[in-house]
Amino acid sequence: MHRPGHYGGSLLAYAPVGFFVVAAGAVELAIAGGAVAVAGAMIPDWDQRVPFVRHRGPTHTVWFALLVGTVLGIAGALVGSSMGVGSAIALGGFGFVVGAIIVIGHLLADVLTPMGIRPFEPLRDDTYTLDVAKAANPLANYALLALGAVTSVIAFLAGSVVAGALGV
Repeated sequence: MHRPGHYGGSLLAYAPVGFFVVAAGAVELAIAGGAVAVAGAMIPDWDQRVPFVRHRGPTHTVWFALLVGTVLGIAGALVGSSMGVGSAIALGGFGFVVGAIIVIGHLLADVLTPMGIRPFEPLRDDTYTLDVAKAANPLANYALLALGAVTSVIAFLAGSVVAGALGV
């Protein structure tokens, strides 16, 4: 997929997390996490700028999702450390989840294309594809963006209702 499709994929992957964070009463954190997920949506495609790294290779795997999650988890823990150990652990965990979602959302968008992905490479060479649309298909890209945006709004609103019902 192209940029709009990857933004939509990130929003779609982040929506359940955003729901729970909003339901817990941390609206600003939920919005910040969504913004980071969208801002990082193209990170796996940095492989196109690195010589000798093939496109949809190592940056399109679950291992890369764990790496990006770890990096953002450490960043979150460092930010939270000034607020105490509990905040460092919470923000570290949240950072890890958002970082992993950056890559997972990207993979979800790319699995829709005929080229597909090999998310368990180098352990397994299985290619996964739903072969729904070519990566350059503007209709598919904008439809995925719209789906991600609508799902995120619904998750936010539902989380707000739950938070209100819980008195958070």
